[in-house]
Amino acid sequence: MDRRENDRRYRSRAEMLRDRRRRRKRTCLIELLIVLFFIIVVVAVAGIFVWKKYGPSKVKADLNEYYGVDAAEQAAVIVNNTILEQKGIVSDGQFYLPYEAVRQEIDGGFYWNAAEGTLRYTLPLDLVEVPAESKEYTNAGQRESKDYVIVKNIGDQTYIAVDFILEFGNVTAKTYKSPNRVVLFDDWGKVKTTTAKKDTQMRWLAGVKSDILTEVKKGDRVYFIEEEGDWKKVRTEDGIIGYIKSSALKSVKTETITSSSKAPEYTSMTKDYKINLAWHQVTNEIANETLSETIASTQGLTTISPTWFTVADTVGNLNSIASSAYVDTAHAANLEVWALVRDFDGGIDSPEETYQLLSSSLARKTLIDNLMMQVQQYNIDGINVDFEKVSEECGEHFIEFIRELSIECRRNQKVLSVDNYVPMGFNSHYELEEQGKVADYVIIMGYDEHYAGSWESGSVASIDYVENGIRQATKDVSAEKVINAVPFYTRLWEEVPKTEQELAAQAGTEQAQYKMNVTSEALGMQEAEACVAQAGAAVTWDEETQQNYAQWESDGATYKIWLEDSSSIEAKLKLMEKYQLGGVAAWKLGFEKPEIWSVIEKYIK
Repeated sequence: MDRRENDRRYRSRAEMLRDRRRRRKRTCLIELLIVLFFIIVVVAVAGIFVWKKYGPSKVKADLNEYYGVDAAEQAAVIVNNTILEQKGIVSDGQFYLPYEAVRQEIDGGFYWNAAEGTLRYTLPLDLVEVPAESKEYTNAGQRESKDYVIVKNIGDQTYIAVDFILEFGNVTAKTYKSPNRVVLFDDWGKVKTTTAKKDTQMRWLAGVKSDILTEVKKGDRVYFIEEEGDWKKVRTEDGIIGYIKSSALKSVKTETITSSSKAPEYTSMTKDYKINLAWHQVTNEIANETLSETIASTQGLTTISPTWFTVADTVGNLNSIASSAYVDTAHAANLEVWALVRDFDGGIDSPEETYQLLSSSLARKTLIDNLMMQVQQYNIDGINVDFEKVSEECGEHFIEFIRELSIECRRNQKVLSVDNYVPMGFNSHYELEEQGKVADYVIIMGYDEHYAGSWESGSVASIDYVENGIRQATKDVSAEKVINAVPFYTRLWEEVPKTEQELAAQAGTEQAQYKMNVTSEALGMQEAEACVAQAGAAVTWDEETQQNYAQWESDGATYKIWLEDSSSIEAKLKLMEKYQLGGVAAWKLGFEKPEIWSVIEKYIK
C-alpha cells in the first residue's frame, strides 16, 4: 500500500470522525431545541394559566343585571351610598319612585292613603293633597297643576314623580339612562371623597378578576364608602357603587356638602327654659276644683297637663271636662296648661278603633277641629297627645294625625307635645324622627319597665332602662325637644311559688321559665314608704337600678319593692342634665312626696 493510499484512508477515517461529531452535535442541538421548546411551551401554558387566574379581567358587567333592572320601564334607585331593592319606573319621560321607598328612605312627610286614593304632604301651615292618576293637586286649598301625572298606581304599588318630591324634600336627584336610574342625595354635611390618580376601572367586587362596572378617568371624584384590603369601595357621581384599587386613588379627604334645596321649615314653640311638667289625673269636672290644693306644695313647676279629653268615637268626636276656672288658676300660678287627649278610658279603647279613627282623613280633621275649639274656648296653652293604642298598621296614620294637628297648633301658637313609650323595635312605628320634625316636644314615658301584667317582679324604672330610652330618642329627635318622664309611683310585688300542677300546665310556654306567680299594686311614694316601714323591712341601695330596695316574707309570700324617692329621681334627673334634654315630666301629681320638688328644681333652673 503506497503512501497516497494511506493518506486517503487516514483522511477517510478523519472525515468519518468529523461526520460523527457533526451528527452528534446536530443530535444534541436538536435535543436541546426540543427541551427548550418544551420549556417554552410549559412556561407559556403556565403563564396563560397564571394570567387567567391572577390577571385583571377585561369583562364588562351588564349594568342591568348589576342594578337588578329587568324591564325597559324599570329604574334603579340609589340613595346616598345604597342601591335600594325597590325599583322605580319611567313613564312618559318622567321618573317615578315607589311610595314606600320615598317614605322610608327619602322623606317621611309623604302620606298615601290607599283607601281614599290620595297623597298628602304636610307643610308647616298647609296641606298639599294629590288624587291618584292626576296632574292636578291642591295646595292650601288652591288648585294647581303639573305637566305630568303626579301619582301613579300600577297593580298594588304606588309611585310618586321625582320632580314633585324635589319640591318638598331636602334632597337632590339626578336621572340617567342605560340603564334607567335615579341618584338621590340627602346626606348633607361632611362626606368623604377621593380622586382617581390615573385612568382606571371600577369593579363589581374587590378583586382584579371581578367584572368591570365602569371606566374611571384621571381626576374623577368618587365618594368613599369603606376600605376592603387593597381596594376602596366608592360611588361615582352617576350612582355606580363598586371597588377601585387603592393605589389608583388619592388620599381620602373630607368635604362639606350643603343643600341648595328649599325644604319646608317647621317652626317650633320650644321654650327657652327647661320644662317641668306634671300630669294631673282629672276624672270628672269636680276634680278640676282641687288644682290649688294639688299644686300647693310644688316648686319649680312650669306646666300642668290635666287629663281632660278622650276620643268619644271613631269619627272624631271628643269627650271633654275642660274648665276655664282651672286654666285661670294655673295661669295665676305661672303654669302653662297642656291639656291631654287620649285614645283609651273613653269612647274608644282598642287598637282597632284607633286605626279606624286615624286612617280616615275626615275623622282626623273632625278630631283636630274639636280639639282646637276646646283650646280656643278655654284659653289652653297646648295639647299633649297620649295615644297608646296605635298598632303597627296604624303607625303611618298616627304620624299623619300628628302632622295635621301640628298645622293648627302652629297657626294658633299652641304647644304640641306627644307621649311615647321607651323606644323599642316593636314600637318604632310611632316614628319619633317624624314627630321631632313637627311637634314641639317629644315626651318619653321612662317607666313601666315592669308593669301590672309582668310575669316577674322588677323595677318600674331602673336607671339603665331610662337611659336607654333617652339615648334612643335623642338619636332621632333634637335633645332640646325631648322630655324624659319619671314615675312618682312604684309597685309592690307579691311572689308565691307556682304549684306543680301550674308548672305542668305551663310546660313548653314562655311563662314556664318563671317559677313564681306574681301580682303587684301601684303605690305612691308615701304609701310605698309606709308599707316598708309597716313590714319592718330593711332598705338598701341597689346600685344596678339606682333605687332603694326592700324585701320581706309574710304568710308564705315574698314581697319586693324598688322605691321611687329623692335618690332615684335625682339619678334620673342627672340623665336629663347629661343629655341636655328639654325638661322633665312626672306621672302623676299627688303620688309624690313634697321634698321631691326641691330636688327637681335644682335641675330645671
